[in-house]
Amino acid sequence: MNETLHIENVVLGGGEAGKYIAWELARQGRPVVVIEQALIGGSCPNVACLPSKNIIRSAKVADLARRGAAYGVRVESASVEMEGVRRRKREMVDGLIETHRAKFAVPNLDFQFGDGLLVGPRTVEARLPDGGRKRFAGERLFLNLGTHATIPSVRGLADTAPLTHVGALELGRLPSHLVVLGGGYYVGVEFAQAFRRFGSKVTVLEYGGQLLGREDPDVAEAVRAIFEEDGIDVVLGANTQFAEGRSGDRVRLRVKTEAGERTIEGSDILVAAGRTPNTRGIGLEEAGIELDAHGFIKVDDRLRTSAPGVWAMGECAGSPQFTHVALDDFRVVRDNLAGKRRSTQDRLVPYCAFIDPQLARVGLDETAAQRQRIEVRVARLPMSHVLRARALGETRGFMKMLLDANSDRILGFTMLGVDAGEVLAVVQTAMLGGLPYTILRDAILTHPTMAEGLNVLLATVPLGSGARRDA
Repeated sequence: MNETLHIENVVLGGGEAGKYIAWELARQGRPVVVIEQALIGGSCPNVACLPSKNIIRSAKVADLARRGAAYGVRVESASVEMEGVRRRKREMVDGLIETHRAKFAVPNLDFQFGDGLLVGPRTVEARLPDGGRKRFAGERLFLNLGTHATIPSVRGLADTAPLTHVGALELGRLPSHLVVLGGGYYVGVEFAQAFRRFGSKVTVLEYGGQLLGREDPDVAEAVRAIFEEDGIDVVLGANTQFAEGRSGDRVRLRVKTEAGERTIEGSDILVAAGRTPNTRGIGLEEAGIELDAHGFIKVDDRLRTSAPGVWAMGECAGSPQFTHVALDDFRVVRDNLAGKRRSTQDRLVPYCAFIDPQLARVGLDETAAQRQRIEVRVARLPMSHVLRARALGETRGFMKMLLDANSDRILGFTMLGVDAGEVLAVVQTAMLGGLPYTILRDAILTHPTMAEGLNVLLATVPLGSGARRDA
């Protein structure tokens, strides 16, 4: 029997929320051990957010090189070298890993690589890379287990050894024809466009009736049109019947649509069909930690689990699957440990898909407003009316804002356009501060910037029955 080491705090999983709670507890002088399976710093800096945006930037450069003549710059021999793309990505990741190593090398913090298994209340056995085992019993246990790519139960698909985002980020070769299963956030749309710009033929198979199923139909259709313009074949309502072959060599998929059956042949399959929580087979339920029907850990609005002294954070707790939400999960737990009252309820969660142009949204969209029977006014502006977009020659997309029908309150904002994620932050800040839309409409915003488009957008707002008549 392994000796059990008793420590005040045990963190299982060193992703965004896990690392921040560990750093904070160590800073307070409270001993903490972090047990992380493989990725120092978690998925975001290693195999997800940051490396994907790194290769998306390389894809943007490739696109600009091809379009150089439109800007008066002729590039005679531009070509994509995927080993160079991968090398640039790896250099960034290596630097981020070293930054995290330094942040974990502090007093009161013990970082352990290993597979964690719960063997009792707040007790974790770490199975170490060298074959050894260590057992830690904590007064408090924090779970930050993350998720992994879901492989749909399509006949033959698993046997093709399809790519997930992890493998796609490590490709040192260019797929001749990449078939993407799924057209949602983020992997599906982001990787489809990036690899098309690198030079792959790309087909996106989306089961639903539109890309980006959570978005308004006009937004989804605008993205589809951009993809079509970029040469990406988008198949909607695609029910994949079976797959055969070997991803990386030759694959064949049979797809049923309203128009009939279709056979698609390609070189590689990329699975982008959602995420599955890393909660099965590690002793959670045996330790009294309840899971829901989808395998996510049940938590209350302060991220407490069904087991005393155990918290769950990030995607494994069913939180929206964004790194910035995981960071806020850490804040919720930190503040409640300090005796404050902080909740996950009513959070204003923004998000951005880093396609080109970017798609960003915060708050309500028209579909949600209709579903909730909320009366709204809608202001809409094509990006071609934003002078910065005209100067850049990047006029695809639009922005729209939802306002309360009877007041000047901002309810939501969506933008499909260059730097949408940055403009979104301006609107989100106004929403958090409870500012009426007229403040943004009348603000002196720097010219020419993308945010300046808010002046133009909001000058078109129809007056509501309860809005200020002198606005």
